[in-house]
This record gives sequence, structure tokens and C-alpha cells, in this order.
Amino acid sequence: MVLQRGSQRTYGWAEAAVRLVLALAFAAGCGERDRLTFPTDNPGDGAGPVTDISLPSAADTVVTEGDLLIIQGRTTDADGVDTVYFEVGGANQGFAPLRGNGADTVDFALQLSTLNRSGATIVFRAYGVDLLGGQGAPASRQIRIE
Repeated sequence: MVLQRGSQRTYGWAEAAVRLVLALAFAAGCGERDRLTFPTDNPGDGAGPVTDISLPSAADTVVTEGDLLIIQGRTTDADGVDTVYFEVGGANQGFAPLRGNGADTVDFALQLSTLNRSGATIVFRAYGVDLLGGQGAPASRQIRIE
């Protein structure tokens, strides 16, 4: 029942009650409804990023004190690389993590100091974490300084 008063429309109490019940039912249904999701066949490969060190190419390397030592490599992951971490043992040197920002490949090149380190052995490790939180196995190099 709709009553007209001038240019305003007024609803009867029965119609107003029905509208209120429908509004409450709709609001309650929206709160309990699952969020819209899209199924995916591959929610991630379940493995962390793969890190490869290309320089130095040998796992065990000997360098002369004072030589320029560059560690070069890349971390790849189809799920997207979040961060690449670096660990240096046997040297008073470290590197901040490298943000991948979701790229599928992150290249890195870092310089290690060999000055005043004659007789030292440095162990360098790098590993990545993907956007889904999967941590990959570390790649490592052992460097002896003569």
C-alpha cells in the first residue's frame, strides 16, 4: 500500500516491514557469503627459488690477497622472487638482502674484499624466498685467500 502526500511517497507499515526484512536478510547473507575466488590449477610449485652462483664458477676457489673478487649469480622462481639473502662467513663483511619485488629472475653481483685477509677462508651463501614464502636451497662458494 503506497500513500501519496503531495510529491512525497509514503509506504504503509506492511510494505515497510517487508523492505526492512529483505534489507536485513540481504545484509546478513552478504556477511556470511564466501569471498569471490578464482580457482587455480597451480597455487605455487611448492619449491623455493633456485639460486645459482656463476662467478666464481668452482665451488672451491683460491684467490690472491688484494685481488678483486666478484660473486655473481641469479635467483629464479616461477612464483616470483620476494627476497634474496646473502651470508658471508670468515670475513667481517655482510650484504643487505636484495628485494626481488615478484620478478621471476633476480640477478646479483657483489664484491668481497680480500685486502689483509691472507690465509683466510670465506664461505659465501645465497638463497631466495619466493612470494609464497617458500625458501630455496642455498648456493655456496668457499674462497681461500693466499
